[in-house]
Amino acid sequence: MNVPAHYDAIIVGAGPAGIFAALTLSRRGAERVLILEKGKDLEKRKCPARRTRCINCPTCAIMTGWGGAGAFSDGKLTLTSEVGGWLSDYVAADALDALLARADDMWVEFGATTEVHGPDPDTAARLIHEATLADMQLIPMRVRHIGTDRSPKVLGAMREALEAEGVEVRTDTEVTRILVEGGRIRGVELATGEPIQADAVIAAPGREGADWLAAQARELGLGLKNNAVDIGVRVEVPAPVMERLTDPLYEAKLIYHSKQFGDRVRTFCMNPYGEVTTESYGGIVTVNGHSFAEERTANTNFAVLVSVEFTEPFDEPITYGESIARLANLLGEGILVQRLGDLKAGRRSTPARMKQSVMEPTMPQATPGDLAFALPYRHMAQIIEFLEAMDKLAPGVAGPGTLLYGVEVKFYSSRVTVDRDLMTAIDGLYTIGDGAGITRGLLQSSASGIVVAEAILAKKI
Repeated sequence: MNVPAHYDAIIVGAGPAGIFAALTLSRRGAERVLILEKGKDLEKRKCPARRTRCINCPTCAIMTGWGGAGAFSDGKLTLTSEVGGWLSDYVAADALDALLARADDMWVEFGATTEVHGPDPDTAARLIHEATLADMQLIPMRVRHIGTDRSPKVLGAMREALEAEGVEVRTDTEVTRILVEGGRIRGVELATGEPIQADAVIAAPGREGADWLAAQARELGLGLKNNAVDIGVRVEVPAPVMERLTDPLYEAKLIYHSKQFGDRVRTFCMNPYGEVTTESYGGIVTVNGHSFAEERTANTNFAVLVSVEFTEPFDEPITYGESIARLANLLGEGILVQRLGDLKAGRRSTPARMKQSVMEPTMPQATPGDLAFALPYRHMAQIIEFLEAMDKLAPGVAGPGTLLYGVEVKFYSSRVTVDRDLMTAIDGLYTIGDGAGITRGLLQSSASGIVVAEAILAKKI
C-alpha cells in the first residue's frame, strides 16, 4: 500500500500570494513545501483572445498558471495600505506598512524596477484641493510600475529561485478537495484522486479559484462574507487629456459618491500611454487595461467602477456581475465600445461615428454599440456623473470623443472568516490573496503570503 506524500505546507495556487508564502517558508527553513497550480507553466500560457477572441479554454491561460492573473497584468505595486485589499482588518497599521515594504523589497529583488512614481508634497496638496472642489477624494500614491512586458520575467525569476531552494512545483495539477479530520487539516486531494498530506494548507487560488474556495468553505462549515462587486467601464482618452494627473501621480486614485444614488464610484488601474485589453473569467470576456515598461501608445485608459454591496436576501453578487458581462458579450460578440457623446445622445456608436473621435482606439476589435443595453441605468448614470465631475480635474475626460469599453467587472471573492494569522476555524488551514476575498492587488496579495508563512513557522518553534 502506497503511503501518501507528506509536506510541511501545501500551497494551492501559484499567484503572488502563493509564491510569496513559498518564498518566505523556504527562506526560513521549511524543508518540504509543495505548490499546486491547475494552470500551466509561465512559458506555456497562451491566450487566443489576445489575437482573436475568447474560445472558452478549459483552463484560462490569462487567469491561471504560474504567476496567476498578475503575470499578464501591467504590474503596478501600490505602495500604500489605503488601497489594494483588506489586510488592515487583520494587521495593525504600523505593522502593515512594514509588511508591504518587505513585500515590495522582494519584488525589486527579483527584477522589478527601482523607479517609484509619486507626487511631491506641494503638488499632492494642490491636486487634493482641486479634487475636493470637484466633490472627489484623491488618494495620492507612490506606485512602482513593473510593466506588462517585464512582469513575466520577474515571476520567472521567482520560480527559478524557489526550485533552487527545494520547493516542489506542480503545474497542470488541480486540487478538488481540502482534507480535514477532527477539526485539523490533513492535506488535499487531487483531481486524479491522489491524497497528499501536510501539516498546513494555504489556499491561494486567485480570482479564478474563488468559486472553488467558497464551495470548499461551505462544505467544511466555514463562515463566508460577500464583498462588494464593482461594475463599470474602461475609459480611453488621448494621453494629453490625463497628463495633468498622470505626470505627477502616474495613477490618479479618485473616489466619488454620486449625487443621484449615493453609490461609491472610483477609478481603478490607470494606464498612462497604455492599451485596452481583455481578460476571461469563467467563460465570459471582460475589459481590462495594460501599460508597458518600454512601449507607449498615444492614449491613456482607466476603469470607472461602481461599487455595490448587496444585502439579504440576495447573496450572489458574483453571479450578478457575470450576468451583466455575458449580456455585453452577447450584444457585442465580445467587448462593446461607445463614444461618450453617443451614449449621452441616446444612440449607439457606429463605425462611422467612431471615426469622429480624435484618437485611434487601442482595441480595434471591440464592437461599436450601445452600452445602455448592457449596463443597468443606475450604473450608467453614475459613471456619466463621475466623468463630468472628473472633467474639472482633467478637462476633456467628459468630451464627446471619449471611448467607453464594456463591461469591466471586478469580482471580489467571498471572504472566508479567518483570524489575525489568516487561519480559518480549521487548525492549519489558511486562506489568502484575491481568491479569499482578503486582497485585491499585487502588493497586498504578496504580503498576505508572508503573513501566513510566518504564522506557520511560528507554530513550529
